[in-house]
Amino acid sequence: MKLSVRFAGLTALAALLATACAPQTSSNSSSGEDEKTGTLRVWLFQEVGNAPKQKVVDSVVAGFEKAHKGTEVNVEYIPIDTRAQRVKAAFNDPGSAPDVMEYGNTDTAGYVKDGGLLDVTEEFGDWSEAKDTDPTAKQSVTVDGKMYGAPFYVGVRALYYRTDVFEELGLAVPKTMAELAATARKIRAARPDLYGLVVGGAYTYGAMPFVWANGGELASGKGGSYASGIDSPEARKGIEEYTSLFGDDNCPAAKCAGMGGNDTVSAFAAGKAGMAIGGDFSHTAVEAGKVKGKYAVVPLPGVKSGSIAPAFAGGNNIGVLKSTSHRTLAVDLMERLASKKTQAELFDAMGFLPTFTDVRQQAAAKEPFVKPFVQTLSAGTKFVPASPAWAQIDSSLVLPTMFQQIISGKKDVPAASEDAAKKMNTAFGSAG
Repeated sequence: MKLSVRFAGLTALAALLATACAPQTSSNSSSGEDEKTGTLRVWLFQEVGNAPKQKVVDSVVAGFEKAHKGTEVNVEYIPIDTRAQRVKAAFNDPGSAPDVMEYGNTDTAGYVKDGGLLDVTEEFGDWSEAKDTDPTAKQSVTVDGKMYGAPFYVGVRALYYRTDVFEELGLAVPKTMAELAATARKIRAARPDLYGLVVGGAYTYGAMPFVWANGGELASGKGGSYASGIDSPEARKGIEEYTSLFGDDNCPAAKCAGMGGNDTVSAFAAGKAGMAIGGDFSHTAVEAGKVKGKYAVVPLPGVKSGSIAPAFAGGNNIGVLKSTSHRTLAVDLMERLASKKTQAELFDAMGFLPTFTDVRQQAAAKEPFVKPFVQTLSAGTKFVPASPAWAQIDSSLVLPTMFQQIISGKKDVPAASEDAAKKMNTAFGSAG
């Protein structure tokens, strides 16, 4: 997705800040070395259509090498779906590990527990640009009050809706979750060939705004101690609201129970739904579908009229590996890759939403499509528990299983949420 945004003045300022802000030397790297010359290895994720990203990164690398004589940067783009094996191998064999890497923001706590990421709290605090970092993005690099990287970009979801269908049926854009459900059923009743609001039983981050908007939480706690909150009265109310959308009057369970996020976006893009919950990163797929020119996006409404439901703040971070023998150089390269200048250019090249609030506001002013996602971010987003247990909970499909048990009628909301909470607490306990 190429979005045409220009940040000339911002770019110049960010470039000045990036070179003026040299990181302090510290000594908590496991190698105990801090070489000022040599080759730095970088792992970044391979994107679909990676060339624009590579062009931006190449420019950052050229500036870094010019500023640090006697240095060379070797960038490797690795497949996202095999990152777990590559990163695990790197942690086990520091000699083959990169100095700097891109990683998913839900991986932070697990990587810290494994001893792979460097504590850069002092450098992040001294970085002049850090003050403008979105609070939730900052949380995604924080474990036990310490910083283990810099936010790289963020992604959130909002409500896509068919403007042609709304006009045909005389519908108003819903302003509350109750109106959202009622509108979905009106669409289905008038147009049985469409899902009203397409939902998925395996779509965790499409479901969680319903839980959060009703005051529920995934879990509570800090440090190494978390307890599930998915069985609280508030969370159960949100679960009930979401799972009630699986029925013949909106999205039949037989077709929708197994859907994930990509499935729901694909259905909307193909013209099979009146509404869908999709991300800023879903824009390209929708634009390439049958609904191009016939849809709009607004923030997902909350419980109260005019409110915005909290969304999950996804995205990626840039971190330094603890095994690096080039600590000072690696931190400087991390800050350059995650700088305002770079994030502005990556938004222009790839559509990645910046993690800096000021850069993001300028992006929204230049590109109208971004506005509802920026509004969602500004209203307050949520993140997963900063526990290494989250990776196990997520991969074990604890929450999708809960939703599907309710949708299928095998368990009611109290029983299914209690079962999910027990599984989550077991994972939290085993994580230590």
